[in-house]
Amino acid sequence: MAEVIIVRECKYGQVRVCFGNVAREEGDIMVLPANNRLAGREGLDEVMQLAAGPELRAACTEIAKEKRKTNSQPCGVGEAVTTSAYNLPAEHLVHVVGPDCRRPTQDQYRRELLKKSYESLFAEVENLEPRQTLVLPPLGMDVFSYPHREGARMTMEIVLAWMDEGEDPGVDMVLIVTNEQSFLKNMKTVYRESEDQFPGVDRTREYRKGKFQ
Repeated sequence: MAEVIIVRECKYGQVRVCFGNVAREEGDIMVLPANNRLAGREGLDEVMQLAAGPELRAACTEIAKEKRKTNSQPCGVGEAVTTSAYNLPAEHLVHVVGPDCRRPTQDQYRRELLKKSYESLFAEVENLEPRQTLVLPPLGMDVFSYPHREGARMTMEIVLAWMDEGEDPGVDMVLIVTNEQSFLKNMKTVYRESEDQFPGVDRTREYRKGKFQ
């Protein structure tokens, strides 16, 4: 089970930042940081596809074939598609393509593309059942090389706003799970600097003392 680093209580549920292996964390919906070919050839995308098993590879190939019939990418930047999670510990697997900051054109518009990626994820989630627990690696922070300090702040701002503002998304728990030490270090710094500015209420200290679950 992942180590809980930050706990934030929002209007519609909890958001937790955790250190651990996202592919082993149980939930109703799990998010896979995909590339636009749904190919599973590098980074966490590859790790999660291998863990899910060959049936996922076959499902992604079929999606790609159908999209190619209309001259479309299997899943473009800022888009999301859903499959079964197969051997991963979830009911649904949402593939989301974040900005690849190794590419200058995407890096230039990375903030807008990252927001679009989360918006596409949220739209997929709101059409799925069950969806009480969402297991989410921070988008763009793996091999796509999104700057960690900026990415940590945007991740918290976007996810916390989704869980605290507007309509109830129907999710009770969001687990932001990563084993990237650099991202977590930057997340802790950003949270310490801006905790009072984020939506929701901090419950980290109470959680560590066993006073909050």
